[in-house]
Amino acid sequence: MASSVAITQSPFTWEGTDTKGNKVRGKTLAASEAAVRSQLRKQGVVPVRISKELTFFKSSGKVTPYDIAIFSRQLATMLGAGIPLVQAFEIVGSGHDNPAMQKLILGMKTDLESGTALAEALGRHPLYFDDLYINLVTAGEQAGALDTLLDKVATYKEKTEDIKKKIKKALFYPAAVMVVAVIVTIILLIFVIPQFESLFKGFGADLPAFTRMVINLSEFVQTKGWFLALVVGGGISFYVYTRKRVEKLREFEDRLLLKLPIVGNIIEKAAVARFARTLSTMFSAGVPLVEALQSVAGATGNIVYEKAVLSMRDEVSTGQRLQRAMGNTGIFPNMVIQMIAVGEESGSLDQMSAKVADFYEADVDNAVDSMSSLLEPLIMAILGVLVGGLVIAMYLPIFKLGSVV
Repeated sequence: MASSVAITQSPFTWEGTDTKGNKVRGKTLAASEAAVRSQLRKQGVVPVRISKELTFFKSSGKVTPYDIAIFSRQLATMLGAGIPLVQAFEIVGSGHDNPAMQKLILGMKTDLESGTALAEALGRHPLYFDDLYINLVTAGEQAGALDTLLDKVATYKEKTEDIKKKIKKALFYPAAVMVVAVIVTIILLIFVIPQFESLFKGFGADLPAFTRMVINLSEFVQTKGWFLALVVGGGISFYVYTRKRVEKLREFEDRLLLKLPIVGNIIEKAAVARFARTLSTMFSAGVPLVEALQSVAGATGNIVYEKAVLSMRDEVSTGQRLQRAMGNTGIFPNMVIQMIAVGEESGSLDQMSAKVADFYEADVDNAVDSMSSLLEPLIMAILGVLVGGLVIAMYLPIFKLGSVV
């Protein structure tokens, strides 16, 4: 019975000579120095020096989707140049600046050296390599075109991450400005308004209703602000915790986002772009359409579109045409359905899907820029109302006193 205890592996640097007497050096991940020597002997390298890297003060870093995209591109380039797979992993891993990514690559290199297939080695790290990635690599291994498929994976990763970045930009800008507006308002209510309040007490006259309201709000924030912050913070934490576990809540949120003015249109176009890009990548790799749609569903980034694509998959599996199944969902633009129909008729579904993806990716980019231009005056107006309203409320008694005098 095999032991279930995980063996901790550490990075080692080594120097040695190969079978031709040339000096070679590199990095590898292993449980011990003896394991490194064993690995090197299998590669025909006579080790001269092996040393364990000190990682106590070294940041572990974080593996990002862009790291995975760059790794895929580098690996595709090396395999295309005829470099063996294990050696390609050694070169890419040893030269990586991100310690976490380096550890991931060298760990997979160790798996490959023990005879594990590439798709299986990737599958041991589902946090970084999803089913779509592994399916494409499996197709590449079976077709003997791993370098080509990895290049497609890299392009796909880059395109989808660019779309995500644009969506985050579209949502972050107004949210960030509103947060700043709330912070400025709270500062005014806590520190500035009380100064005016003490000044108004010496007037000996009734304050305007608007001014009184702002002063009452200031007193509430000063005395009950901590409770309000606790409630808001607790509410946000509860929502985030619940959202991860309740699919209905995520679906409600995704449906709500799609109905928002301006932002909803951008999210819809982004979902269509991801759908088309993923479908093109999977279909061009030779993955059967029904199996491809399974991966496409999870890549749309929106539960509404995910459920629609899964419904399409069920219809296609019973013999329905893809363009008819898309039309039945009622959420895909007519232009997209027509281009998919042309792709089905001409046998160029991957190319037509790629054209749809290119069009909608460019459309998302333009929409984000346009939204920023539209929101700037609106946000300035909101800031003006918030801050200007507080200022006017504080100066109303002074204006009233001046008119009396």
